[in-house]
Amino acid sequence: MGGGPTAVLGDRNARLFLGVTLASGFGSTAMSLAASVWVLTLTGSAGLAALCGLCVYLPSLAGPVLGALVDRLPRQRLLVTTSIAMAALLLTLLAVRGPAQTWLIFAVMLGYGVSFVLLDAGEAVILQAAVPADRLGGVNSLRMSVQEGLKLVAPLAGAALFTLRGGPSVALLAALTLGLAAACYAAIRPGTLPATRPGTGSLLRHTREGMGFLWRHPTLRALVATGSAAVAMSGLSNAAAYLVILNDLGRAPEFAGVLAAAQGAGSVAGGLLCGRLLDRRGEPAAAWWGAALSALGLALQCVPSTPVVALGRVLLGVGLPWTVVAAMTAVQRHTPPALIGRVAATAGTAVFAPTALTIAVGAGAVELLDHRAVLGIAAALTVLAATTLRR
Repeated sequence: MGGGPTAVLGDRNARLFLGVTLASGFGSTAMSLAASVWVLTLTGSAGLAALCGLCVYLPSLAGPVLGALVDRLPRQRLLVTTSIAMAALLLTLLAVRGPAQTWLIFAVMLGYGVSFVLLDAGEAVILQAAVPADRLGGVNSLRMSVQEGLKLVAPLAGAALFTLRGGPSVALLAALTLGLAAACYAAIRPGTLPATRPGTGSLLRHTREGMGFLWRHPTLRALVATGSAAVAMSGLSNAAAYLVILNDLGRAPEFAGVLAAAQGAGSVAGGLLCGRLLDRRGEPAAAWWGAALSALGLALQCVPSTPVVALGRVLLGVGLPWTVVAAMTAVQRHTPPALIGRVAATAGTAVFAPTALTIAVGAGAVELLDHRAVLGIAAALTVLAATTLRR
């Protein structure tokens, strides 16, 4: 069997999961950019435009509770229903005509955030039952590669469609892609799923069970902590990365797009390679190498050379997905089926939630320290996380 791209593409259920990523990922990525531009166009406020991203992020803080809720519901039906409900919510944006309806855009982006948590947790349950254990890493890796590849084209498509036809057209496109995702979810044949027991125990108790399992499992705890540290340190470096472009490279701010494309290309390549690495060396080795490459990528951005900085961003693009895919694959492989929804959602919160704080800390740090010192600190802390995992 194995988790290489050929084996994954030969699995019907795996192809359907890739279809979900391609369809819903394209729509959500295009809509995320269009929503901010839409709010900026309607209100003229950059601060309000930035709140769109915050609305998507906020529900992840409730990940452990939402994950416990997923474990109490029929999972496949939840995936289909959530996708259709989110598509219907997107259609409400067809009513936006001016600044008075801006609140609708915020409500829809908040709904997106809730749906992301529910779908991620539900997918973890279905994946565990629908895909052989030795293919989980390959499926997760290919999905990550597709997701990162979409980031290179979907924002451009969303911006072009917004310019030509306005925000409602992007909302309609995103709704259609969610309809396709719902069809893919419905076509998956997962086999035997863990039973749901909606009436047994309180939601709070189920939440604690998921958090407790993750904390007590040493391998999962270490892998999730490594992924969290690597992703958080990339957030810490955000503001410093802009100063590298302006001060060290002497480039215009728009050059950030070129470096983002370099990082995206690294993520695509990293996703294609990650499945083989997981098969041959296991999740801890993949996470260690991911953290090491991320640290090297951060350190190379301290060198005032465009090719070196670009190489650093490519390495960062390869390394970060490896830490995340390793952690999430381990959760899917080592968590009992009855707990998988809440454990996966808790792991997602642990990996991604701290980034909001480190982005803010990094923005303040560059006012007090040289930006290269901030990058060095981020690289050192990522190495520390990798060293701890090695032990």
